[in-house]
Amino acid sequence: MTSSPASPARPTARDLWRLLEPIHAVTYFSPEPLGALKDAGYRGFWMGYFAGRAAPLGPASAELVQALFYNFDADHVRRALPDAWTFAPPQAALDARLRGSVATLHRVTGGADATVAAGLAARAALAAPLPGRPLYAANRALPVPAADEPLALLWHAATLLREHRGDGHVATLLARGIGGRTAHVFRSLASDTPHEVYRAARHLGDEEWAAELARLAGRGLATADGRLTDAGRALDRAVEATTDELAASAYEVLDDAELTALAGALRPISAAVVAAGEIPVKSPMGLDLGS
Repeated sequence: MTSSPASPARPTARDLWRLLEPIHAVTYFSPEPLGALKDAGYRGFWMGYFAGRAAPLGPASAELVQALFYNFDADHVRRALPDAWTFAPPQAALDARLRGSVATLHRVTGGADATVAAGLAARAALAAPLPGRPLYAANRALPVPAADEPLALLWHAATLLREHRGDGHVATLLARGIGGRTAHVFRSLASDTPHEVYRAARHLGDEEWAAELARLAGRGLATADGRLTDAGRALDRAVEATTDELAASAYEVLDDAELTALAGALRPISAAVVAAGEIPVKSPMGLDLGS
């Protein structure tokens, strides 16, 4: 008597994040969305970044964006906002980021059929709980691309799901006493991401880095020479587990077979995005594309 093959394991929220995050992230790194934001009138990479990601909030202030994005230096945000809205309104940023991101996905996937991935991801994205999820809520209030534009619908769903996860991650860090700037140093030590990544992408210089490392060391979470202690590693595991648990609420609308189908449909699309090489292997997003 032969045994039947084991059923594939139910994809976890972390599994799906690893597949969806590159699809969303083209908006920050690929030439089409960056060019579309420039053409809309925004000046420089960072003005385009803050305008594009903050646009669902309306003409947001620097203070609101710093609070919700959690880990940016106040002066860094103030150099872009609210000035960005004098160059082009939030709707222009929304149009540019969607149009440019979809153009990238068409290019790198060769116009792959994303109907299954888009339909299932959108079901999860639109059913996720709203309370306590401000960036997710702002994005969910936007018009939903039509089902006959599956790559647009998929990018929109990936964006909702990543901001839903991000809102939960911020709440988890805040509850554990890890501030936004401290979180960069903590993640660097936990993931072996070089300081230079955060210097370039989050304006985290040597003096501030040393102060945040000292803060972690003072709590017994890191050593003075930049290694997590046992307590630090335990806290990192707890933060990531809670983030996953909070993110999983978005997928409760899908049964095991649908989750498996979603992961299977996402894999070739996500792989094509990563293979294009436009998203950094290590970045402050926390996703290590080299692993």
